[in-house]
Amino acid sequence: MDRIDIMRLYVRIVERRSFAGAARDLHIPRPTATHAIQRLEADLGVRLLERTTRTVRPTRDGMLYHERCVALLAELDDMDNAFRAPEPKGPLRVDLQGTIARFFVIPALPDFMARYPGIMLSLSEGDRMVDLIAEGVDCVVRAGTLASSSLVGRRITEFKQATLASPAYLARHGTPQTPANLAGHRMVAYSASKTGQPYPLEFMQNGQALQVPLPYDAIVQGAEIYTAAGVAGLGFIQVPRYRVRDQVRNGQLVPVLDDFPPPVMPVSVLYPESRHLSVRTRAFVDWLVDLFGRTDTT
Repeated sequence: MDRIDIMRLYVRIVERRSFAGAARDLHIPRPTATHAIQRLEADLGVRLLERTTRTVRPTRDGMLYHERCVALLAELDDMDNAFRAPEPKGPLRVDLQGTIARFFVIPALPDFMARYPGIMLSLSEGDRMVDLIAEGVDCVVRAGTLASSSLVGRRITEFKQATLASPAYLARHGTPQTPANLAGHRMVAYSASKTGQPYPLEFMQNGQALQVPLPYDAIVQGAEIYTAAGVAGLGFIQVPRYRVRDQVRNGQLVPVLDDFPPPVMPVSVLYPESRHLSVRTRAFVDWLVDLFGRTDTT
């Protein structure tokens, strides 16, 4: 490894707080990473990292060296990009919300991989807020309103939503005509991943969002089991329309209160706040924006 490669390795170790994690990210053997940093410390004559059995953290000198490395590597990247348009290549880790992946992203991936054959894509499924740096993830795709964070969020589409219940549930409890008729009804509670508290039902009425919390017998976390609980007759659910096309078509779920739809659900791709976004990540983000720009999500 030359000095620039070692500097990139050092920056990744500090970000990940792990030799093993940085080595995996950069696709080099762990012993190679260890030897490279030992050589760097010997050349500089200072200890850059404090190592324990659980973690790695920079010393005071290590923090200063990290700052200089980040600045220098950014300048080098800027200089390279000013004179050539680099072909995206290398590893790219993306964490996707499951149903968005299944309905939209995965079916279109052959196009992305044909367009960028040098990118080695690694996908995972989740619906929680990911610590991108610590977990070595380049970007995530999430549905819903974004909480404030250090991540940059770029909206890529919006999903229209519907309120639905099973025919058996409506036969037992009746079909409401307005949100004011919901007294005596029940919902399937969807718990927020951060707080664990259930979301209320929401309806747009006279241009305003109206929240209606209902009692519930089950609280779930996960798009698939949320829909399944609605089909099972446990109460009202509110989901993007694309997700329940089949269940509506075969009569498992019935849309209600269409004159009072839930607010649209935004979908965003999030990545670390940095003007030096990797070419790989930028290519994937731009591809997502293009994909959803020409996809029917209703």
